[in-house]
Amino acid sequence: MTSFYTLSELRALGLKRYGENVLISRKCSLYSAEKISIGDNVRIDDFCILSGNIVLGSYIHISAYSSLFAGNHNIIFEDFTTVSSRCAIYAESDDYSGESPTNPMLPEECRTTYGGNVILKPYVIIGSGCTILPNLTIGEGAAIGAMSLVTKDILDWGIYGGVPCRLLKKRSKKLLERFPQEIRQRF
Repeated sequence: MTSFYTLSELRALGLKRYGENVLISRKCSLYSAEKISIGDNVRIDDFCILSGNIVLGSYIHISAYSSLFAGNHNIIFEDFTTVSSRCAIYAESDDYSGESPTNPMLPEECRTTYGGNVILKPYVIIGSGCTILPNLTIGEGAAIGAMSLVTKDILDWGIYGGVPCRLLKKRSKKLLERFPQEIRQRF
């Protein structure tokens, strides 16, 4: 038996959509699977959590122990994005200001949350242990260093890191030349 769902098991998950060559670990947790769309050539490793309105493009890898919490917003991974292990991506979060309690077990009218879509553009890589907060876009080809806190939009083709995340230097586009011709033609 493989550690990934078989095609028939994948069908039974009730995903909104899934493409070809989708590998989802049997140890991954999917909440509101009917709101999750997955493209072609996607791998989701052990102990990941995906919850809510999530759209994964093609050629995506989400490493072990990473979590995507969309809430009432969207998390969108465009093609060729990679998330390393132990990352947390939030499209919605509790308000930590003290103006209202924080706890999902309280009635909704007691709590205050904030949020907005989180979008990862093509060729983004997120390093291990990063946290990405709601309502931002990580630009094409951006690389986020390990243990970073992303709190605002990230520009294209930069290497970023830190708490909070800041530009460290430009990132090379040479990686684009390394894609096989048949993949480049598709996109």
